[in-house]
Amino acid sequence: MNPARVTAEEYIQFLIGSPKVVSATEAARVQPDRPGAPAHDAYTRLLHRLEPDPEVLWDDVRPLLDPTTGVLVLDDSTLDKPRARHLGRVARHWSGNHHAVVRGINLLTALWSDGDRLYPCDYRIYHKAGDGKTKNGHFADLVRGFGSTFVTRLKANRKVRIDHGEARALRAPPIAASGTVVWLPGFGPVRVFRVVAPDGDTTHWATNDLGMGEVTRVMFAELSWSIEEYHRGLKQYTGVDRCHVRYTRGQRNHLGCAIRAFVRLEYHRFTTGISWFAAKWGIIRAAVQAYLAQPLYLLPNRATA
Repeated sequence: MNPARVTAEEYIQFLIGSPKVVSATEAARVQPDRPGAPAHDAYTRLLHRLEPDPEVLWDDVRPLLDPTTGVLVLDDSTLDKPRARHLGRVARHWSGNHHAVVRGINLLTALWSDGDRLYPCDYRIYHKAGDGKTKNGHFADLVRGFGSTFVTRLKANRKVRIDHGEARALRAPPIAASGTVVWLPGFGPVRVFRVVAPDGDTTHWATNDLGMGEVTRVMFAELSWSIEEYHRGLKQYTGVDRCHVRYTRGQRNHLGCAIRAFVRLEYHRFTTGISWFAAKWGIIRAAVQAYLAQPLYLLPNRATA
């Protein structure tokens, strides 16, 4: 059996370096001029060969964080695939960006944050028609895998039980200002807080710490907004939603590599103070400088103005 021509780390570095286009063909085109440079099919085989296991993400992240500090934040985000008709795991999901139901891949993430660092520790793809698992079931797996305290938002239509009563949407049962312990089907007991904004907008927060008070909840809630920043960075700087591999295994491996690419950008940001944007554009800027040193697209017999 011939050795693999390309590794996961090389694909991850391509995702970091590529400004926009993410494909096996583009990965092959940008390879340095060297003997034995991998062709596009080497990248396609890589995405179909790897085992789509989130454990490799945890292996990357584990040395970078202190599990005794910070908070584990759970949330989902929809990766837009509006024209995808045959890509694995694409279905119709609610999108916070569009405020509508769109076609895409729903990505569930467990993110560790201490207010300064953002490290995704685990992830799942939600596709109930494919694996029969609810979103609650996936989140339960994420939390139990780490045994951590979590704080997450719940939709107002999420059904819960109070005192073994009938399951009702969160908007209906009385929720105390200090929080109310309810039974979340598919997970178990959680404490829920109902927060009403000055404009009347209502959100519900849940935690597996049944003794958590409002002050601690507010502190954790502030930390939890970090996952929105993570989702933005993941989509803007890793090409997570730009892969068009058709089969489910390839899509899962691309998503996993994109998340690992974010970990590298985040570690660089934390250790150097250089933002994701600046790090990404530092690569592009170097390419532009190399081009300006030797421009290729000139008109004939034109003096420099």
